[in-house]
Amino acid sequence: VQLQASGGGLVQAGGSLRLSCKDSKRTFSNNAVGWFRQAPGKEREFVASVSWRGGTTNYADSVRGRFTISRDNAKSTVYLQMSSLNPEDTAVYYCASAFGPYSGSSPESYRYWGQGTLVTVSS
Repeated sequence: VQLQASGGGLVQAGGSLRLSCKDSKRTFSNNAVGWFRQAPGKEREFVASVSWRGGTTNYADSVRGRFTISRDNAKSTVYLQMSSLNPEDTAVYYCASAFGPYSGSSPESYRYWGQGTLVTVSS
């Protein structure tokens, strides 16, 4: 599995970005996918996850209502739509493919990780 995250960039507070995670080997359609983030000097934290068919989603409290995770298995791509961004959302965002069709917030539940994409929110 080779996951590639993209879509990061610099945005002003209150703005929006959409991250994409593409599985170039087209193998994660049977697995849940999650987004995590790591801010400078902080540990990696869970952001959101989506089940293998997209029917079940989970969000960290800090992003619920502002971020939306979705997937298009035909395109082997998972998205993270981020709105109402604030400087506390600044981090490197990583996508990861889980061991199974459903997964939660624990990084240990994820098998394959992509490289990160940097999101910077200016105040």
